[in-house]
Amino acid sequence: MTGTDLHDLASGFVTLLVVVEPLGLAPIFLATTVRHSESSRARIAFRACIYAFAILAGAAFGGERLLSAVGISLPAFHIAGGMLLFSLASEMVLGVRIRREAYAAARAVEENGRHIAAFPLAIPLMAGPGAITATLLLAGQARGDATKLAALILSIAPVMLICYLVCRLAVRVERLFGTSANIVVAKLLGVLLAALAVQFVLDGVRALLRG
Repeated sequence: MTGTDLHDLASGFVTLLVVVEPLGLAPIFLATTVRHSESSRARIAFRACIYAFAILAGAAFGGERLLSAVGISLPAFHIAGGMLLFSLASEMVLGVRIRREAYAAARAVEENGRHIAAFPLAIPLMAGPGAITATLLLAGQARGDATKLAALILSIAPVMLICYLVCRLAVRVERLFGTSANIVVAKLLGVLLAALAVQFVLDGVRALLRG
């Protein structure tokens, strides 16, 4: 694997890790699986990560074709996607995202408690609009390069593994970090995501100007 491949792998991993924010899953996972046994929680966490991986991998493989089919150029999607990620980042910094996701998770459990691995854990917590948008943006940067696309797929796997570990160790994570630490981490990741979002917008504007 070349230095460029490692850079693509690291870039994809960091971007998705910031967007998904695995540590924020712990309290929501505990709340949605409060009536489940430990073995049931393990199965739910595993299925949720598999579903989320499949969704993001599908976005990486077919996202560019979908954009082409509906007539959306990659630069335009870079700008729109960057703006969406910036909105998500602002929610993280202001503390809105945690409250919104917790509320959505609670409603989902009430309405469809048997399928919580798919909803709300896989969608929208692990593979939500922000993660799908980030994956599409990263796939667009690959521009059909099989090696870069493979690096993107590989970068999704460790993020999902971290999500699985956080869910399995949710009680310990919640006890170790607590609400205050989760809020601080979310705000720091939000600032980083805002910078990444601005970079995506700038890349899109440059591509439009060149075109």
